[in-house]
Amino acid sequence: MLNAAAHFNLQGQPKTCEPYGEGHINQTYLLITDQEVWYILQKINHRVFKDVPALMENIAGVSRFLSAMDSDPRRVLTVVPTLQGADFHQDENGDYWRVYIFVRDSLCLQKQEEQGDFKRSGEAFGRFQQMLENYPADTLHATIPDFHNTPDRYKKLQVAINLDSHNRLSQVGEEVAFALARRDRAGKLQAMQKEGLLKTRVTHNDTKLNNVLLDINTREPLCVIDLDTVMPGLAAHDFGDSIRFGASTAAEDEKNLDLVQFSLPLYREYAEGFLSGCGKSLNQHEINTLPEGAWAMTLECGVRFLTDYLQGDVYFRTHREAQNLDRCRTQFKLVSEMEKNWAEMEKIISELTLLKTK
Repeated sequence: MLNAAAHFNLQGQPKTCEPYGEGHINQTYLLITDQEVWYILQKINHRVFKDVPALMENIAGVSRFLSAMDSDPRRVLTVVPTLQGADFHQDENGDYWRVYIFVRDSLCLQKQEEQGDFKRSGEAFGRFQQMLENYPADTLHATIPDFHNTPDRYKKLQVAINLDSHNRLSQVGEEVAFALARRDRAGKLQAMQKEGLLKTRVTHNDTKLNNVLLDINTREPLCVIDLDTVMPGLAAHDFGDSIRFGASTAAEDEKNLDLVQFSLPLYREYAEGFLSGCGKSLNQHEINTLPEGAWAMTLECGVRFLTDYLQGDVYFRTHREAQNLDRCRTQFKLVSEMEKNWAEMEKIISELTLLKTK
């Protein structure tokens, strides 16, 4: 790793380089130089991200666009160039490396620790949308094609059902029925996008709390990190993925479904932060479809977990038997909860929108 670091335009010479963080895809290290400058060094997983040059073109383009709008280096992820001016280095083994400036005095939370943390992450992701409103989304590469194409996820589920390659279909009849009963509605956002009602935007596509850095002292939202899945998409996707993960009262793989509830207070909290951060960048159709985004992203994730379970757990990492099935069941329970609270979900968005206009 130090050999890789030597190819980047660092301030000083590497002094220490230790594993850092809890990420599962890329190998991440905290690198500190003899001038006490801190960096994040990452070995990019090119088995997941098969076109690293395209990936880094997305990240560098978006980061530099944001930097031009905000001069505070703590509020934007900064890519450090190589000595030759490139955004990444490929070593003699074919591995790809990149370096970011480390954001000092920041927090990266795995779950909400204090009241307001979830709202602050909403502010950060909303601000991300607002600042990138005029970025040409059509110039971005699809680093994971059809990532949030819900109808395509259903096609993959149908293939897995038809093949039943691991003889698990008989165990998931209830889950399959639940998914297929919602298939027609699942493509609503894509249909509205094709009609031109929803703008194709620069979206983050992995809007969990741990992808926002907060100031360690004030807990003010600083910057959005982990831009590997920045692609063209819909604002409702980013909103919905946050709600799917952050407004649940239980772990994603909770076995006891009685513990899995959809929290309307957390939903309201995040929506308030997100809409505040977005400012006036969203049109009324986009605002109206935020609840649909929460429902669709939760359903889509459940479909993905179910598909992977039927295929033999080949995509999502598992640590115990039937973990993907448990993950699927928690998502479908949340979908059911959202459907029961649908009127209230829409009412909250309407109320928050009215407050913004006063």
